[in-house]
Amino acid sequence: MSELAKFRQRLTELNLHWAGVAVLAVLNLYLLVQLGFLWQAAQGSSAEALATQRQALGAAVKASKPLAGLDVKLKTANDDADDFYAERLPVGYSGIATELGAVLKKHNIRLSRIQYSQVPVADLASSANGGQLTEVRMDAALAGDYRGLVESVNGLERDKLFFLIDGMTLTGQDSGKVNLRMKMTTYIRGRSSDEEAARASTPDNSKVDAKAGGAR
Repeated sequence: MSELAKFRQRLTELNLHWAGVAVLAVLNLYLLVQLGFLWQAAQGSSAEALATQRQALGAAVKASKPLAGLDVKLKTANDDADDFYAERLPVGYSGIATELGAVLKKHNIRLSRIQYSQVPVADLASSANGGQLTEVRMDAALAGDYRGLVESVNGLERDKLFFLIDGMTLTGQDSGKVNLRMKMTTYIRGRSSDEEAARASTPDNSKVDAKAGGAR
């Protein structure tokens, strides 16, 4: 083989070598570009996922704020309930009658009749004395001047003993005196019987007077 033929053969082999290198370089470049795209996509997904987690964490923290110190708030509420039970609820009908009479007498209001009825209340286990309560409903007939009645109602609502005014009805008026029917609710500590409620009630004087008049 001549020198020229050998040179051409080497040149062809060299060209093939460089052509292979070029192909590998292009392939590597393509792979690098694809890798770059994948990395950017991964970074974007991670950032989005992180933002979502941060939002979820913020929402969880916000939702948990009302529960902060719940054990302390619950104990305070129970203590307040026990204080209310011990300080503002009577132990019997005599306590109701005494306090009601004192408020009405202070404002020159006459109690002509009162009828008691009662409903047992579920036990409050956390309260003093076992938490037993009896709901007492009162239907009272009052008489006096308008101002005295208003002041009596305000006095009962602000009294140390718990009185809840359920309703009032004007039943008559004569020479500046007003007759009022008032319904109230309170609670007795412990259990009480219907017989006790009946004994504590006073008769309706208007009915008694009407019967006496008919007898004459």
